Amino acid sequence: MTPAWAVGLMTGTVLDGNIDIALIKTDGETIQEFGPWTLAPYPPELRPLLRDAMAEARDWNFEGPEPAIFTRAEDALTRAQSAAVTAFLHENGIKPSDIAVVGFHGQTMLHRAPEVERRGQTRQLGNGALMASLIGTNVAYDFRTADMMAGGQGAPLAASYHVALLRSIDAKPNAAVLNLGGVSNVTWWGGDTMVAFDTGPANAPLNDWIGRHGLGDMDRDGAVGARGVVDEARLARLLEHPYLTAPYPKSLDRNDFTAAMADGLSLEDGAATLTAFTAGAVGKALDLLPQRPARLILCGGGRRNPTLVDAIRHRARIETVMAEDVGWRGDDVEAECFAFLAVRALRGLPISFPLTIGVAQPITGGRIAMFDEAA
Repeated sequence: MTPAWAVGLMTGTVLDGNIDIALIKTDGETIQEFGPWTLAPYPPELRPLLRDAMAEARDWNFEGPEPAIFTRAEDALTRAQSAAVTAFLHENGIKPSDIAVVGFHGQTMLHRAPEVERRGQTRQLGNGALMASLIGTNVAYDFRTADMMAGGQGAPLAASYHVALLRSIDAKPNAAVLNLGGVSNVTWWGGDTMVAFDTGPANAPLNDWIGRHGLGDMDRDGAVGARGVVDEARLARLLEHPYLTAPYPKSLDRNDFTAAMADGLSLEDGAATLTAFTAGAVGKALDLLPQRPARLILCGGGRRNPTLVDAIRHRARIETVMAEDVGWRGDDVEAECFAFLAVRALRGLPISFPLTIGVAQPITGGRIAMFDEAA
């Protein structure tokens, strides 16, 4: 396939109020060119609607009919992201017909990893057909369902894009990328093998802890955690959680590790302990890899927390390198990833692999909503 321009969209489980939008030129195997990118704010009414929907999703837990709020939230989310893409294209002088596809991740409501006797389940809000009609171009969406129907974990999906990025900088084997979003996930590349899995929480528990204390949406610059003292005894108990030593492939929901881990601690000590737990979980994850990497390239919002980055260096015993230091756009890797995966879906290339998701053989995924100009 001739390389084509594709737009990728990402809104993570931290609900930071932004839509990540990125444009890349790719054939689904290599990255030919990076186009513009932006963080587009949600309409003010959408964020609380999504929070309410996520709260109802936790109560629903895949039992019985879906919460009615999903329909309203999905429509509002799709329209908001479609409007943001339309504005993004207009601001950059790009016509919808200039792009091959939009990769629409949607908003994860709930994710339940498979177990021995139970297939996994996942639910992302996002109406691909509606987006295609509103923007005027093809849309790839619902990237995780086919994988889970095949017995996979449904997450993380970024491995093939992380490897394409690593190849673009001529990285040597035993290279690794750590994404610090709501959940933390690692991709390891051995030259002819790639491994990926969720290591544990990243920003979600800490953000919720800060929000619970009425101090905003995050521990900005790691300032609160930096003032605290880690409860080392509690941390040692938390790091005994069986997930952390379970073999990969494996994945997490945002709510599998919560701010409740810090209950009973002061604001500062709770933030410090939650930060240290994320770092300690990364260290345990690195010990599971086929070979422990010498360094980690960090992307995602958590890399902006210097207290967390310092904790990863010391508690995971690893050198860390910012995505920007190798020429990547650290805030935008996930959005770029879904542009890349959208092109792979168009081409019928696999997006799920045995050592990243747990499927028996590589499979493609994602549904395609084709834009019909004549409709």
